[in-house]
Amino acid sequence: MTDLRDRLGRAVFRRVAGPDGPAKRARIHDTPGPRWFGPERPIRTVHGDASMFIGGLSALLLQSLHPLAMAAVSAHSGFRGDPWGRLQRTSTFLAVTTYGTASDAEDAVARVRSIHERVRGRTAEGLAYHASDPHLLAWVHASETDSFLRAHERYGARPLDAAGYDAYVADTARVAEALGVVDPPRDRQALARCLDSYRPELRATPAAWAAARFLLLHPPVPIAVRPFYGVLAANAVALLPSWARSVLRLPRIPVVEGLAVQPSGLLLTHTIRWAMTSGARSRTAE
Repeated sequence: MTDLRDRLGRAVFRRVAGPDGPAKRARIHDTPGPRWFGPERPIRTVHGDASMFIGGLSALLLQSLHPLAMAAVSAHSGFRGDPWGRLQRTSTFLAVTTYGTASDAEDAVARVRSIHERVRGRTAEGLAYHASDPHLLAWVHASETDSFLRAHERYGARPLDAAGYDAYVADTARVAEALGVVDPPRDRQALARCLDSYRPELRATPAAWAAARFLLLHPPVPIAVRPFYGVLAANAVALLPSWARSVLRLPRIPVVEGLAVQPSGLLLTHTIRWAMTSGARSRTAE
């Protein structure tokens, strides 16, 4: 069992962090210097939990509902051609800004802002988009923060209290401001208001439906892993706000979700947490 646990932990870590994951992890956690967030901050608790796997997939589905944001992702991110590379870059950015030195966090933000500055174009309807637009950045930030928070609240090993989740939103606001978001929400109530303010702009475009089909029905994972990914996907869908599911035409069956989907999600995150804890100890010993 110990060998199985270690191999599973290494495999998951390699998928999420990439082949140079151990080196990146060592730099992020072991480099001395001041950090944006201390060990006691809620952002470390949330971003270090296995619930992020479900929250991350749910965030992608939610973010796809903004036509301009989805157009930018579809045209420039290459998520279909290199989905694992995109995941690894995103996870590295989250790890650096959450756990890394302030200097490394600032460098990571500067790289992302440079990329955003170059991402611009027009939708099929002729609407202009620019990834550095503070309004679009605020949508991506709010939908991501809400998804991570709700996933941790439902699947986290140690859910926070109301004050803890307000503090988590405040922590994420620091990163959002560095990326160019103007006056990001700093508590859960403000986060809910922010998301609601975008509702008139949201709709399921053909690009959003294509992204949902790719993420939910044709994931880039081996056949042997499909059942586990299916559990992940079902829980990511169940985590979405009811209005978002309606826009994406994703069905809701409360009895099935209560009796099967959420328990399977809890088991999956527990298994990932179990494996990754072993993998972290093993990597530390190397």
